[in-house]
Amino acid sequence: MDSHSSSTPGAASASAPGALPRSALLALWLRAAHRAPADDEALARAVRAVERDDEPHVASGALGDVRLADLLGAWSGGASAVVALAPVPGDVTGVPPEVAATATDVGECVLVTTSAGSWALAPEVTEFGSDLEPGHLVTWHVTAVAPWTTRVLGATGTLGEAEHELRTALLVATQALDALDVARWREDAADAIAGLRSGGAPSWQLPASLDGRAVRVLEQAVRLRAIVDLAAADDGGAVNLWQADQRSTALREVDRASRRAIGAATLWVSDDAPGRPRA
Repeated sequence: MDSHSSSTPGAASASAPGALPRSALLALWLRAAHRAPADDEALARAVRAVERDDEPHVASGALGDVRLADLLGAWSGGASAVVALAPVPGDVTGVPPEVAATATDVGECVLVTTSAGSWALAPEVTEFGSDLEPGHLVTWHVTAVAPWTTRVLGATGTLGEAEHELRTALLVATQALDALDVARWREDAADAIAGLRSGGAPSWQLPASLDGRAVRVLEQAVRLRAIVDLAAADDGGAVNLWQADQRSTALREVDRASRRAIGAATLWVSDDAPGRPRA
């Protein structure tokens, strides 16, 4: 499980614009562990990639209370399906009902299938410290769930479909942002959006085995979600409620496409996974 791409140690916290959700990182490294079961060094690399600058993560719930490192070690090479989802209120597509409320509260979750059953992991993040020296305590709440692969395969679509949807979403986002009078926004929001729109390599640690197309889709999806978050904080130049509603609707569609793309880019189901459709 080697690290890959435009990554550097110590990436920003998941709350920062353009940061990859912790659940997506965890899903990708669990997937990589199936391809190449980890030795101690590779396992440590995976844990560092997921935890970044956080305090050591812990897992709590259906599998007892353990360190994330121990859970990754136990599942190394043993997961047969994995995905990261990003539910929001009103759209929990693919998320098992057992964890829909919890996952929606935090905005993300990981679904994993192993020989011992199917599981959902939702991160609870507690911030501490100051703006200059922020810290994060992360607990992954683990819940046993019913088999989920068939439901998620139908909900996420293919990586190619996600890439096409994102291209369309980028046009929608550009039109919505141009319609908003960015010059009247807070200067920090306008500068942040300009930076996100111009691209730039994200500081993520990803497995070397991850397909380049999946990396591109993730980069675009996360960038668009960050733009939506900033744009939704202000109606900009809207002169009436109808205009504001039209722009909000457009941005919601962009966010939906971006969240769906995160699922498609992190979804992996082995040929022998329970619930995988047969040819």
